[in-house]
Amino acid sequence: MFKQHPKGLPVLFFSEMWERFCYYGMRVLLILYLTKSLLKGDIESFAIYGAYTALVYAAPVLGGKIADNIIGYKNAVILGGILMAIGEFFILGGTETWLYVGMAAIIVGNGYFKANISSIVGKLYTDDEPSKRDSGFTIFYIGINIGALLSTLICAEVGEKFGFQYGFALAGLGMIVGVITFVLGRDKFKEHTAPPNPEKLNSPWIGPLTRFHVTILGSIAVVPVLYLLIIYNELVGYLLMATAVYVIYNLMSEGIKSGKVLRDRMLVMIILFIFNIAFWACFEQAGSSLTLFADRNVNRVIFGYEMGAGTTQFFNPAYIMIFGALFSIMWIKLSKIGLNPSIPMKFGLGIMQLGFGYLIVLLGSMFATDFLVPLWTIAFLYLLHTTGELFLSPIGLSMVTKLAPKHMTGTVMGAWFLSFAGSNYVAAILAKATGSLGEEGAAVISAGESLILYTDVYTSMGLITIGIGLFLVLISKPLNKMMHGVT
Repeated sequence: MFKQHPKGLPVLFFSEMWERFCYYGMRVLLILYLTKSLLKGDIESFAIYGAYTALVYAAPVLGGKIADNIIGYKNAVILGGILMAIGEFFILGGTETWLYVGMAAIIVGNGYFKANISSIVGKLYTDDEPSKRDSGFTIFYIGINIGALLSTLICAEVGEKFGFQYGFALAGLGMIVGVITFVLGRDKFKEHTAPPNPEKLNSPWIGPLTRFHVTILGSIAVVPVLYLLIIYNELVGYLLMATAVYVIYNLMSEGIKSGKVLRDRMLVMIILFIFNIAFWACFEQAGSSLTLFADRNVNRVIFGYEMGAGTTQFFNPAYIMIFGALFSIMWIKLSKIGLNPSIPMKFGLGIMQLGFGYLIVLLGSMFATDFLVPLWTIAFLYLLHTTGELFLSPIGLSMVTKLAPKHMTGTVMGAWFLSFAGSNYVAAILAKATGSLGEEGAAVISAGESLILYTDVYTSMGLITIGIGLFLVLISKPLNKMMHGVT
């Protein structure tokens, strides 16, 4: 799989794999931990979950900028990994307070790690090999999903069967392995990860403190602020809107200043970021409403064994592993014969596949027994969501590294992840439409009514999403022209 790719790719592949094991190991258990252990109602749990995941993806906006301008990509990734591991271990305190402190530390750590390791992948390739870069990012994306697969099979099952604290602890250990992997292999890409001014970074700045010291202390100081934002989660939406305005202003200012070509490219990126929000707002039901749907209305018994509700999320990363390499090869083959779809066309087709996935719930409801749909309902839903994801997510990562000016790759990658932040916040709002448990876990509707509710919401979601994807397909040609030769 790594043949014909830079030697640094395998190191980044496995580092990201373990980081995703950490992140998804916690995320796969979070909604169940909130509703079953902390006994919170659906609506409150969705709000906490949405605020957390939104902040996780908003953090790379700042993390990318700090790496670009101050500490460099290597230092950012290492610092981020350490903070994420610490956050997982904080959760082991077992109380609501320790959960929020741990979540806040994970948010800061992810801000440094996520955007910047993706930026390093993009810097491994030259500008004259776009298809190879797409292929490299698809391979990198397989690493992300191997980590997600392992976390859903290991952390989810261990957490649900033996105690949530064991699942969280395993996630933290996985992050430590990821940091060690990155540090041991850093020489394979060190020319791409140095800080912009090493001497300035390590010289005294505020008294005896260097800029690197101040960055670390500032990162720790942000944790209490994020703690409060998780509690007062309604404020997150306003924060995201303000951040989005700031980011869009910066991107367009840079584009206008640099001329028509970069202006058009920045505009296309912003438009695709908005469509990215639509995709992931529906896709990210996986960790919230779809997990509770699996818990309440899916027959999860297979060969006499009942898998945990969180474990049903394994379908998505498993499919990525099955199809990811095939897609990686497919893009190169299609490019050679001149049939590789444009980036906007891939986005549109991916969004449509996501929509068709939700219509599977309507089909599955016709075969329900005792208000439990067959397991194949979830299996086929995630299959279409995964093929849609492969049309969009790794291509989006590659797109950012192609269209962004070299001096602000981390900043633009942060903007890409900001669109994920917006989508996760919107995802929580959409998930509330399926809420069927009151406070203290008390059921307020029957299993039959629950199935009808989930079916109606997911059918509407599917039809609307198909329409959004079709619209993007129709406008893909003019958008592709505005990219000025980037494919």
